[in-house]
Amino acid sequence: MNSPEIKAFIQRNADLFWFIPENRKETISEESLVETILNYGSMEAVIGLIKLMSIDKVAQIFHDTLHRSERRKNNYHELTINFFDHLFRRYAPRYSDGKSS
Repeated sequence: MNSPEIKAFIQRNADLFWFIPENRKETISEESLVETILNYGSMEAVIGLIKLMSIDKVAQIFHDTLHRSERRKNNYHELTINFFDHLFRRYAPRYSDGKSS
């Protein structure tokens, strides 16, 4: 279950979750939240997510999702993977495998 802070964050960025019914937006998984914000959110939304969840947590979810399966990896845009892989290797290196994805 998402915290009240995460629910409020989702509501502030509700337009990014247009594909999810209104009554289910606040219950999306952390993986879906991170994926959507990193792929489609503004830099302000990305910074807000990192402040809310911590850079380590966002990096962990990002890297776990990328390495879970090829299908999940393909949910991220190629440029998104490249940018955040570099960012997280610099600022959350323990969640990086040291290779570009």
